[in-house]
Amino acid sequence: MTTLLKDDFYDYVNGEWMDTAVIPADKPATGGFQDLVDGIDTLMIAEFENMAKDPHATPKGRMKDAVAFYRLARDFATRDAAGGTEVLPILAKIEALASYDDLNQQLDQFILDGITLPFQFDVDSDMKNAKMNTLLVYPPATILPDKTYYTDNPQAEEMLQVYFDMAVKLLVAYGKDQATAESLVEQAITFDKLIAPHVRSAEESADYSKNYNPQTLDAFAAQSSHIDFKTTLTALLSATPESLIVTEPAYFEAFDHLLSLSHFDLLKGWMIVNQSLTYTAYLSEEIRQLGGTYGRYLSGIDEAMPQQKAAYYLTIGQFSQVVGDYYGRKYFGETAKNDVKHMVETMIGVYQDRLTSNQWLSQDTREKAIVKLNNLGIHVGYPDQIPAIYDQLHTDETSSLLQNALRFGRLFREDGFKKWQQPVDRNEWEMSAATVNAYYHPFKNVIVFPAAILQAPFYSLKQSSSANYGGIGAVIAHEISHAFDNNGAKFDEFGNLNNWWTEEDLAHFDTLAQDMIKAFDGVPFAGGTVNGTLTVSENIADAGGLSCALEAAEKEADVSLEDFFINWAKIWRTKAKEQYQQLLLSIDVHGPAKLRANLQVQNIDAFYTTFDIKPGDPMYLAPEKRVHIW
Repeated sequence: MTTLLKDDFYDYVNGEWMDTAVIPADKPATGGFQDLVDGIDTLMIAEFENMAKDPHATPKGRMKDAVAFYRLARDFATRDAAGGTEVLPILAKIEALASYDDLNQQLDQFILDGITLPFQFDVDSDMKNAKMNTLLVYPPATILPDKTYYTDNPQAEEMLQVYFDMAVKLLVAYGKDQATAESLVEQAITFDKLIAPHVRSAEESADYSKNYNPQTLDAFAAQSSHIDFKTTLTALLSATPESLIVTEPAYFEAFDHLLSLSHFDLLKGWMIVNQSLTYTAYLSEEIRQLGGTYGRYLSGIDEAMPQQKAAYYLTIGQFSQVVGDYYGRKYFGETAKNDVKHMVETMIGVYQDRLTSNQWLSQDTREKAIVKLNNLGIHVGYPDQIPAIYDQLHTDETSSLLQNALRFGRLFREDGFKKWQQPVDRNEWEMSAATVNAYYHPFKNVIVFPAAILQAPFYSLKQSSSANYGGIGAVIAHEISHAFDNNGAKFDEFGNLNNWWTEEDLAHFDTLAQDMIKAFDGVPFAGGTVNGTLTVSENIADAGGLSCALEAAEKEADVSLEDFFINWAKIWRTKAKEQYQQLLLSIDVHGPAKLRANLQVQNIDAFYTTFDIKPGDPMYLAPEKRVHIW
């Protein structure tokens, strides 16, 4: 074994690739996940180009409308000719507001039309009654990536200046004079700074059970003297809700101060600027390039997405499940779907064995954990059916790209509000089958593995079984582990927020979670440090996923632990702009990819015997410091 392996396992596996890998000009990073994304993008763009030119190549049904939308998105001549004129009537609605009463009279329509407001309503499953949908309310997003940036980030002023310059240029492109544009953006930034102290940071939001704060509608509505929530919600839901879930009570406790009479003009400026940025991707090339300036700056991206690719991304933004269904059925198919489903069931069996023989859980908690595991829903490849809303998305090619997008957006929002007090569809996916990702949904207790991630290096019949277990096996077990991480463990087999642990077991689990926090907290990376609390749930899931997948790999006749660990490090290979890495350190619940690869193998005893890692080697971690949870 080389010295490098014992010094830095990730670099040993990925060093050669790192030397030659090139970050695409329109992206902040490249690597294992990104390579698959690029491949699928290339494949599907070629498909769309072919279908856009040849009507006979387009399958009947929903894809026809997706292709028609793509044609409109690709027609930059028409988009350039229109410039930004289509946005002006929308901005005029906000500009015409003279009082909060004016806003209240059309507030339900503003919400359905997607006009930016200092709150957002959503319909989703009730954490304490996960089989039913309920109403939730959220604060708006801030301009800076996290509330911590407003108080202790040396780049904050530079970031706000980039945002200011972009937004001013954009308003001028829409026809405002320079002075008016500058005044509006100053108002927007001032209002944004008023919001920031009252919202949660990424670290605070990482515990999503804190979002469950039921309030009566009367109590919630009483927090605002000027916004008529009761009338608005009655119009949106065709009934008056008795209660709703307030995700961030501290923000709404400050709501009356934020939306005071003296702040009305600031609010209007904030709404105008936000709205002017909302549609830039659908307009002329000049405005599209301009609208992405701030986002590219935050991530260190050099160039905007090429036009063809941007058109494809707008299309999947509207038709995600339709495009995913087409991709999944054509390029994945039933055979692979069944094969991977079997692999998931195998991993669940391994997990059950591990829970059964667990030494630190009491019998009572163990049995309940197994009940939760046995109720886990498994979704692989692509959903059996697409949500009915997609039947309503008919692209009108005599209308503009933006007009179609606005109509679709309203249909989606209307459909969302119709789900209030309706049963949750446990089979509905939150992700397209063409997405390179996987997820666990705590309120549905389901794990989902889209077709797009089920390919090399994660999974391939050409790889050894051990390599597959180190790739997709560890990803599968990672998602299973989310059912038992510091967040998922708070939810029962039905997805309800419900403590099923004994007091002693929960205290012990919290101690182990603290060990995982300490293992990552403060580790230097990309000129910053890792936040162990922000990333703890993903790190617990990685640790559980890796150890569980290892046990499954060891049961195969052709076991090769070298293949297993090497492919684990390979799937995390990443080359990224430092600016992007620093942004992720502040806001991402996932730790840096290199540390996910290196720090997790150090917790696995078999890693040391497989590669002859000894005390004194940089990759060595003393046994008493190794974190074992699942």
